[in-house]
Amino acid sequence: MGIFDFLTGEFIDVIHWVDDTRDTMVWRFEREGHEIKYGAKLTVREGQSAVFVHEGQLADVFTPGLYMLETNNMPIMTTLQHWDHGFKSPFKSEIYFVNTTRFTDLKWGTKNPIMCRDPEFGPVRIRAFGTYAVRVTDPAKFLLEIVGTDGEFTMDEVSFQIRNIIVQSFSRVIAGAGIPVLDMAANTMELGEMVAKEITKIVADYGLAIPEFYIENISLPPAVEEALDKRTSRGLAGNLDEHMKWSAAEALQKGGAASEGMGAGMGMGLGMAMAQGAQSMQGPWGAAPAQAAAQAAPPPPPPAEKVWHIATNGETQGPFSRATMGQKAGTGQITRETMVWTAGQDGWMKAEDVADLATLFTVMPPPPPPGV
Repeated sequence: MGIFDFLTGEFIDVIHWVDDTRDTMVWRFEREGHEIKYGAKLTVREGQSAVFVHEGQLADVFTPGLYMLETNNMPIMTTLQHWDHGFKSPFKSEIYFVNTTRFTDLKWGTKNPIMCRDPEFGPVRIRAFGTYAVRVTDPAKFLLEIVGTDGEFTMDEVSFQIRNIIVQSFSRVIAGAGIPVLDMAANTMELGEMVAKEITKIVADYGLAIPEFYIENISLPPAVEEALDKRTSRGLAGNLDEHMKWSAAEALQKGGAASEGMGAGMGMGLGMAMAQGAQSMQGPWGAAPAQAAAQAAPPPPPPAEKVWHIATNGETQGPFSRATMGQKAGTGQITRETMVWTAGQDGWMKAEDVADLATLFTVMPPPPPPGV
């Protein structure tokens, strides 16, 4: 073996790329002066493609495999330039490795609300967001249309443009779908397929594909959501008149000073509202405002009178009003020891221990003390 053959074997290039960045789409094999030995070994792994660019012209695209860079493996380069020295001299070219795997979990979302016409609510504005995946399907076209001469091209450099395409396609699909806002959550899969189909038509010109597209959420502006919640609440309440009666009964059953104060406040508010309504209906020739309010405001309802139950010989009698209890005290039908009960009282009590009834027995002297 001659010295020339030995040197030729020693300087054979091994060209390959191992990527661990997870976001690099294109990487250019760096060689000083872009000089590549004739007969160099090119290793293209699964999930990659190698693009040869010779003197500014795209020469060839290599799919996964092991290649010897010779004329029989590069027919296109043979037509680009005449190789002297028996095609054994080094040649100056650029090799770009293109990642053809999927770039997943990429985010998209509407920067501004999208206006659409809802068949039930009329014009509404909606927002949406989700995820998508991108894959290079045509390395040569992707290199020519997007990458250019960039030595290391990452997903971030093209994701902004893709997001703009997604939002534009999403807006067009949503506006023409005619799906009510309340039914969009049940049709996210169908909407996603329609949007992905529209996007694929555009990004195909870049040598890309969108193998996955997901709509995670479609929402309304906060003010519209609040109005929708109120409408839902009214629907759950059913008959508003019955609902108001039930609410008033619940408030009265709670009892106590708080509910009494609330009831008094509601009564005052209702009286003022009625007075103002009557005043507005008087007109310019009606009574004076103060007189009209006084005429329109009804007197407050009288306080509810307590009634009492009596327990005698294991039986209960009543209810009796306080006046009736006074008559019975006068005739001796009830005494200080008689057990009585009224609503809100904690169990049966002696009549003399109840403040409202104790005064009924002061008109008669108490029994004399024993031994007198």
